[in-house]
Parts: sequence; C-alpha cells; structure tokens
Amino acid sequence: MSAIYEKIIKRAMFSLDAEKAHEIGMFVLRSGFLPNYAEKLAGESILETEVFGLRFANPLGMAAGFDKNAVAVDSLASLGFGFVETGTVTFRPQPGNDKPRMFRLPKDRALINRLGFNNKGAKAAVENLSRSERRCVIGINIGKNKDVPVEEAAENYLQCFEVVHAAADYIAVNVSSPNTPGLRDLQKGESFEELLQALHRRNAELGAKPLLIKIAPDLTAAEIEAIADGCMRHNISGIIATNTTVSREGLLTDKALIERIGSGGLSGSPVADASNHVISKLFDLTGGKLPIIGVGGIFTAEDAFQKIAAGASLIQAYTGFIYSGPSFAKNIVEGLSGILKEKGFASLDEAIGSSIDDIE
Repeated sequence: MSAIYEKIIKRAMFSLDAEKAHEIGMFVLRSGFLPNYAEKLAGESILETEVFGLRFANPLGMAAGFDKNAVAVDSLASLGFGFVETGTVTFRPQPGNDKPRMFRLPKDRALINRLGFNNKGAKAAVENLSRSERRCVIGINIGKNKDVPVEEAAENYLQCFEVVHAAADYIAVNVSSPNTPGLRDLQKGESFEELLQALHRRNAELGAKPLLIKIAPDLTAAEIEAIADGCMRHNISGIIATNTTVSREGLLTDKALIERIGSGGLSGSPVADASNHVISKLFDLTGGKLPIIGVGGIFTAEDAFQKIAAGASLIQAYTGFIYSGPSFAKNIVEGLSGILKEKGFASLDEAIGSSIDDIE
C-alpha cells in the first residue's frame, strides 16, 4: 500500500490544491474502502497504555485539525490509530478564513494552514459521533468562535464544552492556534487562569472527564513554566505539546514562495525539535506527573520514540499521515514496538522520559 500511495495516489493528490485533496481524502476515508490494520496491530501489547484513566491500544493518535467534524473516526481507528482527536469545533458553526488557506511545503515535509477553525459546530460533531462504533479513544478539541472577544472567551468555551462533554472520552482546549485573532493570549496570565478555573468547575459539575490544554511551540521558558504551574494547580489532566508554529526559520522552501503563502501555522518536520524541547521542559517542570501528548514532526517510528523519550505519554500526528498515506499508523506502531523491544523496555511506560537528560 505504501508503494502505491507514493508512486500514484500521492502524486495525483499533491497535484491538487491542498484543501481540495483533503476533502477527497476524507471522502475516501468515509467510504470505508481502505485497509483495516487494527486487528493486526492488536498484537503489539507492549504499546498498550493507560493515561488519565483511559485505555489506549497504542499511543499514536490522529491530531486535531484532520477530522474537524468527526466523520471519519472509525476509519482512522481501522488504519491503526490508537485514538482520534476530532475538531477543533466551536460552539457555533463557522466557515473559517478565506481560501486558499492550506499549503504544502514538500521540500520541508511540512504544511502551512490558516484554516481558522472551519467547522459545522459542536452539535454537528456530537451527532456524527453518535453514529460512530467508537473503535478507539475519542477526544474532542474545542476552540473559540472568531467573533467572540477574548474577554468573553471563557463563556464561549464553556458553551462548547457543555455540548461536547457527554460525547468525548477526553476534551482538549485549543488556546494555541495562530489563526484566530487573540487566541494565543489565552495561554497567558489572568485569561489563562480564568479559563482553567471555569472549565475545571464546570467539568466537575457535569461529571469529570479528562481535560487537556493544547499549547504552542513558540512560548518562552517563563510562559511554559506558568502554564505547567497553572495546569497542576487546577488539576488539568494533561497538556498537548505542541500546536503549529508561526516561525519560518530554517526552511528549505524558497523564501519567495513562503512570502506569497503568507500567514498561518507551520506543521511537520520543521516543528519536531521545538516540540521535543517543550515536551522535555514540561516533563521536567511537572516531575513527570502531568501526562503529555507529544505532537509535531512525526514521520517515522524513531520520531515517535524521541517524543516518548522526551516525556510524552502519548503522541499525535497529522502532517506525517498526509505525506505517508494509509500505511502510516501501521508503520509507526510496528516500528515503535520494535524500537522499545530493541532498547530493552518491557512497556511503553518505561520509555517515557528516558532521554530527558539528553535534550537541551
């Protein structure tokens, strides 16, 4: 399947506008005609793990942004993903930013997007999930409607949170997308504290579900420390590290093309090192007590292992899947299992944070 994808399907898809290709890919996923690797991967027991009270068949998840409206969860599980994070969804539907808004950078194995939380709304995602067979753990990633002022963000998040709460195995709060004006301000200071307090209180009232915060790779050391402290004090279940970056440093793609593309979040290989740094910093600050989902630049099993060794309990990918095709999850899971065994680990948990001292 990998060879066919690389030689034929990928070439055809990459000849199309990136967002149009994504729409076609989602149609294919919904059709159910792709291979089912999940049963074969069930034998990789070394990768089974329990994190924030949930049982995962393997630690590899599909990151938020791919299946915004929760229409392909079962197909993604069949391809071998141990969990799927749907969304980002907002309380009210919104069209997102103007097109074109998604771009490939093949030389860098990267994507730039400025989609802007385009989704059909929280209620639609919940309705779609009601038809799911729920073959894996399902998270729902929530965000702020674009037209809501930052000072009113907490209430908007709470409205969305209440809609998705019953349908989610865990809920991730996106305060780090660069494509919604002012959103990243919610990672800092009083706004961050207010949001954490409001969500934690309402979560307890509804019946506590694991609650995670998704942060950016572009934070200072002091900002990372403040986030870790706030999450620990407010009993947040975990941190997703990291979202896309606004940096364009070190790219191989022609600078003129980068300038023509303009604003947006960069994902893929260029984010890997920054993501690993944030993961290791969080692991150190929390003494390994706060589970971390590592995301950013996973293309190979070795990439996945580096994030786990840096301190991630779980990992997510998106761009790697786009570049590698339907066999991606199977290859990562099988390869990661092999790496753990080769290095002498008896379980995934033993490997978490194992190289923390080696990462600057």
